[in-house]
Amino acid sequence: MSTVSENLSLGVLFAVGTSLCMSLAAALIKYTSAMVSIETIVFAQYLICVSVMIPWLLRNGFSALKTDYPGLHLVRGLSGWACFYCYYLALNYVPLVDAALLRNSAPLCVPVLLLLWKGIKIPGPRWLPVLIGLAGVLLILKPGSEGLSFWHLVGFGSAIALAGSMVTTRFLTLTEPNNRIIFYYFAISTLTAAPLALINWQPIPTEAWLPLLLIGLSIWLVMWLYTQAYRYAKASVISPLNYLGVVFTGFWGWVFWQQIPDDMAIIGTVLVFAGGLLAMYLGREPQKESVADTTPPTEPKR
Repeated sequence: MSTVSENLSLGVLFAVGTSLCMSLAAALIKYTSAMVSIETIVFAQYLICVSVMIPWLLRNGFSALKTDYPGLHLVRGLSGWACFYCYYLALNYVPLVDAALLRNSAPLCVPVLLLLWKGIKIPGPRWLPVLIGLAGVLLILKPGSEGLSFWHLVGFGSAIALAGSMVTTRFLTLTEPNNRIIFYYFAISTLTAAPLALINWQPIPTEAWLPLLLIGLSIWLVMWLYTQAYRYAKASVISPLNYLGVVFTGFWGWVFWQQIPDDMAIIGTVLVFAGGLLAMYLGREPQKESVADTTPPTEPKR
């Protein structure tokens, strides 16, 4: 049995933790965005995350940043930043659950991205949990009921960017240590977020400092859990579990903003869970993997 299969349960555990922490961060962001700009929130979260990593860098020195895959780190950093920026913008204009659903539709983009980028064909059965999860998303979102606004499209942009982050994270974890991956991501995202934060800078109210700190710390934890999840399982197996973030986010929307799901949303939630459980089951079945699925993209296929 492969190392990936042996550690699938651990990968699933990290993936569920990622979804839970991200849902908490989303609730904090929706609350904080009433006091400060989205650009400031994005910059502040990444600056806090980089600060958390400084002690690690001081202990290990700049030699710990040596990498053979700078381009891959750059793509991962930019796609991760774009995901959060689009997601936070959407949170300001669409319901919390809608934004979370659109972001967590990223698993639908992963197989297409792998196919277009690396020519990797996902085994047929692995598409089933993705389609089940999509059906649940559509039932909750009900795109035909009131129509989709421009901000819904922005929210879907976060899904496309997240798919890129998922794939590059999986490739990087095959050769790079966790802290190096995370540090590059935070550093690149901080530099990318800084110009927009300066352009849209406004004084930060005193009552916003604690939420900003909690957002930054929660995002650091999200990234650590997220990287761990993709170390132990392939993107095509773990990515459907991101649908659980929709369920968690919907719960916070109900608790804090009295957003009560209707019957269709409840059915959709059941389908989301079903898709996630099926992904776990299919992931445990021994299957012959393509070498391309376990080889970093900058290395030649064997």
